[in-house]
Amino acid sequence: MSSAQPALQAQQAQPAAPTITDSHCHLDFPDFEGELEQIVANAAAAGVRRMVTIATRLESVPAVQAIAEAHAPIFFAAANHPMNVADTPMATVEALLEVAAHPKCVGIGETGLDYHYTAESKAVQQESLRIHIEAARQSGLPLIIHSRDADDDMAAILSEEMARGAFGCVMHCFSSGAALARTTLELGCYLSMSGIAAFPRSQELREIFAAAPIDRILLETDSPYLAPPPHRGKRNEPAYTALTGRVGAEIFGMDYADFAAQTEANFDRLFAKARMR
Repeated sequence: MSSAQPALQAQQAQPAAPTITDSHCHLDFPDFEGELEQIVANAAAAGVRRMVTIATRLESVPAVQAIAEAHAPIFFAAANHPMNVADTPMATVEALLEVAAHPKCVGIGETGLDYHYTAESKAVQQESLRIHIEAARQSGLPLIIHSRDADDDMAAILSEEMARGAFGCVMHCFSSGAALARTTLELGCYLSMSGIAAFPRSQELREIFAAAPIDRILLETDSPYLAPPPHRGKRNEPAYTALTGRVGAEIFGMDYADFAAQTEANFDRLFAKARMR
């Protein structure tokens, strides 16, 4: 027996990492140009078996669609981001439904409200949000919501629209207040945990997540942004979903493998089109 064989056997005996999903990333951004094969390999090594890459403008759909078509673990979603709606043609329900028909399109988003940087376009953002909600309702795909400094209006619009007809919904990269968390959870929405939940000063946010039902929690990176420790301040990537997942397990007092399995079940329930059998 060669000296290399025991080491090889030990390596083969190591259990595989629990599988999880990065429910929100931006793999068409220049940060990943020329590196997608390595990014996908890194994700697989960390146990990240699926990724949903997000088009923030409908004009970006061909790019994210091509990425999803070229990589089995990658799916996509599309919308006009609220920060972009003032300088891009308004989406139509018909255009969104056309995109939604693609086999690897699994969500409508990210849409929503952002009053932090673009409060001057709040009326247009609200109109756009309602259009995307209708597309989610008609397509049966979940709505992916971006909400920043707009808690009251977001709660009001989601409550009003949900009363008109139910639709699936996830509050992506949730970092808003406890009141919006309660309202959206009562409406049947999910909360997605990003690297922000792992930041040292995010104790209040961790408490909001801890108060949520475990069957409504998803994981994401929002990469290339918001890398969790120990990579904070550097480029984020889907593999780092596992780092946030371990923080999530601590928040809920669960073994990481059990927490990962729960978030996978949650993702499959909401993003049913992305189930991998």
